[in-house]
Amino acid sequence: MIRDITLEEISDGNLYETGDMVKADCLDCKGCSDCCRGMEHTITLNPLDVFRLKQELGMDFNGILARAAELVTVEGILLPILKMNEKDQCVFLNEQGRCMIHTARPDICRLFPLGRYYKDRRHYYILQVNECSNKERVDIEVSKWIAAGDTEKFESFIDDWHYLLKDISSNIQSYTPAEFKKLNMQILNLMFVNPFMEDMFYTQFQNRLINIRKNVKV
Repeated sequence: MIRDITLEEISDGNLYETGDMVKADCLDCKGCSDCCRGMEHTITLNPLDVFRLKQELGMDFNGILARAAELVTVEGILLPILKMNEKDQCVFLNEQGRCMIHTARPDICRLFPLGRYYKDRRHYYILQVNECSNKERVDIEVSKWIAAGDTEKFESFIDDWHYLLKDISSNIQSYTPAEFKKLNMQILNLMFVNPFMEDMFYTQFQNRLINIRKNVKV
């Protein structure tokens, strides 16, 4: 989700890359879980998030929707978001204030309290200074904090996904209603409904991205 706000308002003013050290490590959070509450419709899931959840929960996309997500319009595009329960907290937060899917937690969750700043078709990392209630954080390398696996492929995926959505949302007016509905359904089916093969996610993502890009007006 794009935030209409300046870097000076939310960050320490620095732009970080994956090899940089940043004061983000909350020392296991100690069950604080403040960042898992009151998030409303802000935890948008990307294709890798849903792929991980499918593996972790042993469910298809319909199962994920029934258990933990819902479809909403984000920047004009139909996307899955993580559900909150009746207490306005993540459905995967247990009674001890711990995440029940920690190894498969969404990108936004593993990123926090970092954020991303997009510029010139790529991204940098920022440290959000007012979001995390735990102020006793220590330095950690960005790549280790986000625990993304293959860092180079992951970073390319993040840019490709972000700018796909940005290019579409910036030109919604150029589509007819029928064209936009077709594009929305193509994204939903190729990136979320149709399964990705284990160990083939990034390769298949790129192939599906090429197919979607053929229908994107820029």
